Amino acid sequence: MIFAVRTTAGQEKNVAILLSGKAQKEELDISSILASEKLKGYILVEADSEEEVKYLIKGMPRVKGLVKGTVSLDELDPILIPKKIIENIEKGDVVEIVAGPFKGERAKVIRVDKNKEEVTVELENATVPIPITLPVDSIRVISRNK
Repeated sequence: MIFAVRTTAGQEKNVAILLSGKAQKEELDISSILASEKLKGYILVEADSEEEVKYLIKGMPRVKGLVKGTVSLDELDPILIPKKIIENIEKGDVVEIVAGPFKGERAKVIRVDKNKEEVTVELENATVPIPITLPVDSIRVISRNK
């Protein structure tokens, strides 16, 4: 069973490390602990019983409490299965370049290569439109092509 534990926002990783240490030290029946960037203010604990989790979090700093009930695996699919950024980018989208020599510039997507995970863009403020090919993790979508 998977339980959600409320924590102080931004402290999820620290709490997970503390809980992991306590679980190992006291040999508790805790299978796994997950602190995901997608879940602000929560960590997930996999254990056989709710009592084990309650004992684990008792007296821990930055822990606000245990969420009632369990979390199903279906609810965790969006968190556990990463979605590729390239799937969301289309020709005509306006993007901001977040890395490289053109960092901070706005550009329009003119081609998307899903196999290589690259996009070809043209800078918006350039006097001469020059196509620039960038890796998909170097851009951030600002607005979608309607």
